Amino acid sequence: MMVITWSVSAGDTRDVGLVADQVRDWRQIHEQVIVDRFAGLLSIPNVASDSVNIRRNADHISNMLEAAGMHVELLELDGSNPAVFAERPVAGAQRTLMIYVHYDGQPVNADNWADDPWTPVMRSNLVEKNGKRVPMKAPFDPEWRIFGRSAGDDKAPIVALQSTLLALAASGIEPTVNLKVFMEGEEEAGSPNLRRILEKHKAKLAADLWLFCDGPAHQSRRWQLVYGVRGTYGFNLTVYGPNRPLHSGHYGNWAPNPIMLLTELIGSMRAADGNVYVDGFYDQVSPLTPSEEAAIAASPLMDKMLLADLGIGRPETKDRIEIAITRPAMNLRGIKGGDVGANARNAIQPSAQASIGLRLVPDQTPEFLREVIERHIRQQGYHIIHDNPTDQQRSEHGRLVQVNWPNYGGYPSYRAAFDHPLAVQISTILNRLSDNTLIQTPTMGGSLPLYVVEDVLNTPILILPVANHDNNQHGANENLRLQNLWDAIEIYAAVLTGL
Repeated sequence: MMVITWSVSAGDTRDVGLVADQVRDWRQIHEQVIVDRFAGLLSIPNVASDSVNIRRNADHISNMLEAAGMHVELLELDGSNPAVFAERPVAGAQRTLMIYVHYDGQPVNADNWADDPWTPVMRSNLVEKNGKRVPMKAPFDPEWRIFGRSAGDDKAPIVALQSTLLALAASGIEPTVNLKVFMEGEEEAGSPNLRRILEKHKAKLAADLWLFCDGPAHQSRRWQLVYGVRGTYGFNLTVYGPNRPLHSGHYGNWAPNPIMLLTELIGSMRAADGNVYVDGFYDQVSPLTPSEEAAIAASPLMDKMLLADLGIGRPETKDRIEIAITRPAMNLRGIKGGDVGANARNAIQPSAQASIGLRLVPDQTPEFLREVIERHIRQQGYHIIHDNPTDQQRSEHGRLVQVNWPNYGGYPSYRAAFDHPLAVQISTILNRLSDNTLIQTPTMGGSLPLYVVEDVLNTPILILPVANHDNNQHGANENLRLQNLWDAIEIYAAVLTGL
């Protein structure tokens, strides 16, 4: 592969609009190459537990970044997936920018996909909107979408960043910041080794700003700068009944039914409108600041569009979505107990299971929520265990539940201040690139390990998402709208030459 060299001195390209124009010209000529590179990256399976293919991803990405003029090395510990670290110093630059991306993705159930999730295809629209397969050949309609696991979450920024660096070099434009890149291979698995990697390489990973490039753009398709994320935690419940399946005719109304017990327990914790009944759940919550409330009020109201687009008759809450996602949430991720449909049996099952996810806001902590949730469960009459029950435990306790919490412990939320100087500067840069005013959002609904980075490195963090809002992130038929990829290249170019 060709290795890029740079010649223009820093500070020559403060007109970010002109930079974007030059980068756009380069992109329009190289669209086929960019799409081919994206498809090649998407074709490598990237589930965090698949260590062989994760290594293939890391090596492939390393080659991409080296071809774009960066020095690359893999950071790893015993038992961890490699993090791809790359850097490119700029003579005379006064600031160092770290771009974070994760290259691992969620597990897939290929049966639910219209196509093989590891064989990228192009479609004219969403599968759910009868998008038809089209050749992955230029010229491309910017509304076309490329489908594959991690197309939207989170491999697009990798291809966009490489394309940005190649475009700047071809145009003779030097970045104005020292650039570092950190690409994690375990984010979708909860970032279990991130803290240790950051601690070991603290000096190497120092920067004036970490810019997380993950998540969806605003539903209005306008660019947005996001100041934080909700934290994440969760737990699994297993409620027990008889020690073997029982005939529901012979034992119904007498033997406790764990499916019923479990649904009652879940109903005691959460209302249909999303309100959490657990005493103390909201005690640590900090309210929005006036600036954050004003930013939400100034953003386009998208609820009606989303209701129609998602086929929802009414939302859980009367508040607009941007307000709803600033509150902590308890989500039922899954429930299992017996069978349904043709496989349903007239039986009382020995147990029933549920998986519950929590989204945290400032200043909630996983440790405190674990305490108040287990206290609530005990108040419902349950004896809590954390391993499989013994026969004695089954016979001694009328209500028995196993509660399992994740080994990695979850992490709190993070939110940067709206008036941080670097946030103000980036928002100014992005506003120069579009006739539509940049949307500034206090928090993203999803979770990212921002807290860990801030805690170890004491570095300000912002989020610059570029994927389309309807990218089916974490689900079947994940996709990226091509215009979002084209926009990302220009956005990164503006930031790299405007700071």
